[in-house]
Amino acid sequence: MDIIEFFEQSAGKWFSQRTLHNLTSGKLEAGKSELKIEILPATDPAVIQLCSEHSLNPVSAPLAGVRVTWNPIADQNHKNGSRLLVPIPNSDNPKTGKLLQSVGPASKNALAKPAQGITTRYIIGEDDVLTLIGESEGFYAEERLWYLIPNLRLRTSVVKQPSGMTIASFCSEIRMGVTQPAAETASAETRS
Repeated sequence: MDIIEFFEQSAGKWFSQRTLHNLTSGKLEAGKSELKIEILPATDPAVIQLCSEHSLNPVSAPLAGVRVTWNPIADQNHKNGSRLLVPIPNSDNPKTGKLLQSVGPASKNALAKPAQGITTRYIIGEDDVLTLIGESEGFYAEERLWYLIPNLRLRTSVVKQPSGMTIASFCSEIRMGVTQPAAETASAETRS
């Protein structure tokens, strides 16, 4: 699987449950969100803008862009947000590359809202796990995403900030709007 296939598999609506653990203070936080992941064409104005900010031609990217939008459920501490991702695969190994990002103002996610000077790169392992790594002086963030099955995705992240604070998180994400085929439904009803 390459970055294009990974993001194409991610397209759609997802229900996400997350647990965050501040390893410095010991504080735990849990939340739920709805995610929407859209594949955008190279002609999308947001993709053109982000690529031009990095002096790149969006038409040369095999996958123009991915917009991730999130809406927390019953969580007053977090706000809706979005980010635009444009993967730039390495020409010699398309399973690695860098990830251009543009973020809406509400984001608190360190990889979603990188500070000035943070470079985000990606690696897709032989096990089809996508690893995102963001680094700058004193800052490190690593996020891993993978599929157990096409409609169940898992995410883990560790963020180490210059202040010394370290946060770890785990998310399980279930694709929304998927129905069982009629044959499977009938078979399940027969067994019960």
